[in-house]
Amino acid sequence: MSGVVDPRNAPERSVVVSGLGQSDVGRPLQRSGLDLTLDACLEAIADAGLTRNDIDGISAYPGPMAAPPGFAGPGTTDVQNALGLRCDYHRSGQEGAAQFSAIIDAVMAVATGMARHVLVYRTVTEASAQKGGGRSGIGLDGADLSSGGAGQGPKRIRMGGEFAWQLPMGAFSAANWTAWYAQRHMHEYGLTREQLGAIALNGRANAARNPKAVYTAPMTMDDYLSARMISEPLCLFDCDAPCDGSTAFVISHVDHAPDMPRPAVRFEAMGGSRHRHSHWDQGGDFTTMAGSEAAAAMWRRTTLTPADVDTAQLYDGFSWLTIMWLEALGFCRRGEAGGFVEGGKRIALDGELPLNTWGGQLSGGRLHGFGFLHEAVTQLRGEGGARQIQRRPEVAVAAAGGGPIAGCFVLTRV
Repeated sequence: MSGVVDPRNAPERSVVVSGLGQSDVGRPLQRSGLDLTLDACLEAIADAGLTRNDIDGISAYPGPMAAPPGFAGPGTTDVQNALGLRCDYHRSGQEGAAQFSAIIDAVMAVATGMARHVLVYRTVTEASAQKGGGRSGIGLDGADLSSGGAGQGPKRIRMGGEFAWQLPMGAFSAANWTAWYAQRHMHEYGLTREQLGAIALNGRANAARNPKAVYTAPMTMDDYLSARMISEPLCLFDCDAPCDGSTAFVISHVDHAPDMPRPAVRFEAMGGSRHRHSHWDQGGDFTTMAGSEAAAAMWRRTTLTPADVDTAQLYDGFSWLTIMWLEALGFCRRGEAGGFVEGGKRIALDGELPLNTWGGQLSGGRLHGFGFLHEAVTQLRGEGGARQIQRRPEVAVAAAGGGPIAGCFVLTRV
């Protein structure tokens, strides 16, 4: 994504999001991943004014992979078979530009003429798989502390690769790895827990306006500060909420826009550069992540600037990741994101940069990246309902990922 391109003629500008779909979201729903996926996909196809016969491509994140229960979702072949699709383009892969890699691939398939209408989806059933929404634990001896099933003890696994070095130090969770970066940012720039709390409180306030959000009860700063610590300085409310749900898009050529029943949203620019070591603990600078390279690549592909953006939907798998993205995308200078979010006024629904207007993953639910693009398109269409930004937004940014993987988009109304 870092190649030279005329920002007035980036290939993604010939591509639009034509359809949106989202299943029920909850914890737990006790429905199969395929069931939820079909709900989202059929809604997205209808939303685009198309039928299943019009879909000639399919893409998903992450595709078949060894993963914790409920993480990967159904494979593209299962979804293609269930929907009876005839695909000229078929993509199923894992991490590149984080969760947005599947969408970037779909955009490029349409831009290069490999397909005209590509269905893209992301499905999670982590809440049902984890029996009520909590996260399974990993013991220091490598034992998975979740149940092995009726009549069985805890499952045991043998760790390899980077985990073989992290697990003996008690650093198996992404909460641990993100906490390293948050601690360093505090040390270098004076970031405070209250500033991280402003992100969590903003998400909760917005989630109260979202009928699909997981957490909607009011939360105060005292509630945030008194929550149990997960991995210092990250407490319970700094961590996203595992849920069940599926989000789908139809990615189409821009010449379909006049035939759409809903407003079209164009991909103005995208970025997914990866310049760093693949291990979180080998990143070098522990105050930045791959989002810096992805954002720089994205801005090279457009004449728009951060000052043109009306809303930002930024990954918050952990609150500090939003701090990282605010700086990476240039909404504030390096080291100044804590001050930017302090008090929550600037990032509120009526602020200068409305942030994560659906509640983000901290309160809306861990839809794992795709919820942010869904909300960016919803806001640009003017379909946010009670959470709609009152000034008519023209430009939105969506970003996903943390550590060594990152992807981001600038989107505009057509």
